[in-house]
Amino acid sequence: MAIKYMSAEQLEGFDVYKYSCVDTSPLSKYVMHPFWNLTVKILPHWLAPNLMTFTGFLLLVVNFVVLSYYDFHFFASSDYNPDYLPVPGWVWLFCAFTNFFAHTLDGCDGKQARRTQSSSPLGELFDHGVDSWATSFLPIALYSVYGRADGGMIPLRTYFIIWSVQIVFIASHWEKYITKVLFLPWGYDISQVAMTVVYVITFAKGYEFWKFSFHIGPVEVTVPGIVEVGVYTFSIGLSLSQTLWNIYKAYRDQTGKMLSFYEAMIPLLPVTMLLIFSTMWAFLSPTNIMELQPRTFFFFTGTVFSNITCRLIVAQMAGTRAEMWNWLLVPVMVTVTTVVFVPSLYDWETYMLYALTAAVTLCHLHYGVFVVRQMAQHLGISVFTIRKKED
Repeated sequence: MAIKYMSAEQLEGFDVYKYSCVDTSPLSKYVMHPFWNLTVKILPHWLAPNLMTFTGFLLLVVNFVVLSYYDFHFFASSDYNPDYLPVPGWVWLFCAFTNFFAHTLDGCDGKQARRTQSSSPLGELFDHGVDSWATSFLPIALYSVYGRADGGMIPLRTYFIIWSVQIVFIASHWEKYITKVLFLPWGYDISQVAMTVVYVITFAKGYEFWKFSFHIGPVEVTVPGIVEVGVYTFSIGLSLSQTLWNIYKAYRDQTGKMLSFYEAMIPLLPVTMLLIFSTMWAFLSPTNIMELQPRTFFFFTGTVFSNITCRLIVAQMAGTRAEMWNWLLVPVMVTVTTVVFVPSLYDWETYMLYALTAAVTLCHLHYGVFVVRQMAQHLGISVFTIRKKED
């Protein structure tokens, strides 16, 4: 018997769902969309949009896996760690290729859906669902470019950079939950294009290219510092402030759902709990787990974040009440409480992180697979193929 994660009320909500999106980014409007409009014309009509979405996501997963193999602990971009070899040059070119084509497929899948008359709520859910998991892949990959030593950045600072990107992503869907309109953040296309350029430069010049620094008065400015300021400026300063302004306008003009303050805040409760407990673990870890296993820690938080965000996306698309709790938080809270307050288990902290990461990943994959299957069955469509319309 197949597990059904979505209620009958949610499925009925998808039946009447209408896509509403606003993209005001100059880069997107004047560069990316014209490029995608030309690209989609050469695609075969049999190519299913969801297959494009999934292929783009898999390219990012492969990107993550390859960099994990060559730079698991983020020491490869350093001259002072002889135990770690530099990432081979071809890897950076490969990463540029995967990032560029993943971004292109992500930009063309919706256009292909309209071109082939195969648009459906499942396409949007699938697209934004995999994007929620990929939000952590980009800053994690960037971390391998400049690393954590030799003028790099400690993992804890990267952890908060990843969270700033994730907060912007979930804020855009929280915004839609309230306003009924998805306003795409400006930083998305900028970051994707910039990341591809960074990969190409690193391939051509090596990681040493990013080791420069200069002084502004008494302050030494490094590339990781520039990245940090840039991410916070675009995420918190630009995107999040724009989100809050759009929500304010929706209430002022009475164009949104006009939810009470309590109802509007419910979608933020699970992600706030995740942020609190994962940060508590990072600061109170008896073995300094963030220094020992940064990549695993980043992936674990990114996976739970994705599950929380996917459930919010389902709620806002179906027009139902968002969940104020996520059951993946239970093993997170139990694990964090155990490793922090049970001294006899301190030596097992790394293994507990591995076990927790494996568990939440399997649970999230199970949720994603069965939600997609349930939606496809309800809508009477195939996920990765376009059914021929009957004459």
